[in-house]
Amino acid sequence: MKQLTIAKSVKGVGIGLHKGEPIEIILEPLEANSGIVFFRKDLNISYKAEPANVINTQMATVIGDHRGYISTIEHLMSAINAYGIDNIRIVLNANEAPVMDGSSISFCIMLDEAGIKELDAPKKVMVIKKAIEVRDGHKFVKLIPTKEPKINYTIKFDNAVIGEQNYCFEFSKKNYIENIARARTFGFLKDVEKLRSMNLALGGSLENTIVIDDNRILNPEGLRFKDEFVRHKILDAIGDLTLLGYRVFGDYISYAGSHHLNHLLTKELLKDEQAYEIITLEKDYEKDYEKVFA
Repeated sequence: MKQLTIAKSVKGVGIGLHKGEPIEIILEPLEANSGIVFFRKDLNISYKAEPANVINTQMATVIGDHRGYISTIEHLMSAINAYGIDNIRIVLNANEAPVMDGSSISFCIMLDEAGIKELDAPKKVMVIKKAIEVRDGHKFVKLIPTKEPKINYTIKFDNAVIGEQNYCFEFSKKNYIENIARARTFGFLKDVEKLRSMNLALGGSLENTIVIDDNRILNPEGLRFKDEFVRHKILDAIGDLTLLGYRVFGDYISYAGSHHLNHLLTKELLKDEQAYEIITLEKDYEKDYEKVFA
């Protein structure tokens, strides 16, 4: 199995969730062993998508430094992971990735348009060798060893619309596109109003966010899945783990996880060299892992 990039550049435009302004996004091919690189062309600054470059996880995953930043990268990162892409450059003219419809399906469509190109370098993956866990009270996220990676996610909200939801996602590109990619981000009306008073979430609307007011959903079309909320949390988690730079072969289990806990988990994992191994997918490994890239 070889490393992958996209076959050609593709361009799109979408609204930024927080600033509410149109943002141009261009996906470009990159050579082998380059990783996922974000480029702010308005500032002429590049940032590699990796845990060391994460500077904020309060409402989204944000990478950057004192010179600038790029926010809300997790939905795009999630789609890149699902397509097995190892090397790609994302060019933006603003400080956030466009929110599109609040899910990752628009990015999947862009990747389909770009096509996939195989590079002359072996694919590398991160194999989890021992359990790593991060807790915050009753909330936790953890990774445990397995050869058949799954995400088992549980959320619990004191709200009749959401309540407690659990979903177990088994990795494959097909499964991702059918069951995860269309799950939208969500928020409560009272929080949206507070954010807008802080000049945030200015681009949020019923076109890109499931909005909940007390015990009802304001979106006239309703939900895409009855458990869309937990499916979106899985979408986010896949994006956050992609910052490790490799497809992760381990079970991810979460109860009430968050971008913050996911970031702490990636840092905790990288601190312990006994907890993981970077392997090259040679013939001995391919049969164990090939279905994950199907």
